Amino acid sequence: MGDRVGPGTGWQAELVETMMPRTAGGSRPASSLPVAPLLYSLLAFILYLALARRVRRQPESSLDLAVTLRLQRLDHPLLSRLMSWVSWLGFRPQSLILPGLVVGCSWIMRRRLESLLLFLAWMASLGSFVTKLLIRRPRPRHPLVRVTLAKLRDTSYPSGHTLHYTAFWGMAAYLAASAAPWRPLRRLIASAAATLIALVGPSRIYLGHHWLTDVLGSYLLGSAWLVGLISLHRWLRGRRWPEELASPAAMPERARPAALVRRSS
Repeated sequence: MGDRVGPGTGWQAELVETMMPRTAGGSRPASSLPVAPLLYSLLAFILYLALARRVRRQPESSLDLAVTLRLQRLDHPLLSRLMSWVSWLGFRPQSLILPGLVVGCSWIMRRRLESLLLFLAWMASLGSFVTKLLIRRPRPRHPLVRVTLAKLRDTSYPSGHTLHYTAFWGMAAYLAASAAPWRPLRRLIASAAATLIALVGPSRIYLGHHWLTDVLGSYLLGSAWLVGLISLHRWLRGRRWPEELASPAAMPERARPAALVRRSS
């Protein structure tokens, strides 16, 4: 939940570039979907399926138990509160209300493309739902594992919290950072989202609600979903999403008809 992404080459540099200030010309053109991010999404999805197959064949693992016990040895009231707070966003009703508000506000603000992509990011939870029905891995119930009381509605693999945070809140942070006018604000948004995503996986293990492999599977599927949607967003913006063409105010000045430029001057 949070590999550091620094300046470099390839798709990682492209993602970092979206957080940097845009030129006066507006959106950067993109003629085709980037290959490297899509290959990553495909590889992560294949690994997610492979892990799901392993979990189905071997629901209990000594590694899972060892990691859980190691985390739970860090028993401190402040840490317990932090882990509970991090997981709070993923429980109902807030896990339904807050994403619905974000998608609805984006639609009301006439950001049609962004609201559509946010809705698709929200639908990543369907992948968790279907997988849980197929794998049916029991929740942690080892006598040595401390399970924090909570309304746990379904089976263990994958972690719905981790998948939801990575796909939906990761996409929401990306879009918010891309629209932010100041670089420090973009960095603040990206850092806050990365911290939240990085903590949710360990919080699910610490609270005794999931195993390590549940969390790893969700990071794989969630990051595959997120990277795919970011690539789609960049491609559509590069091809000038019809909503932008329909709104002269959203177009860069050099791309507007001369009459509109003179009228707005």
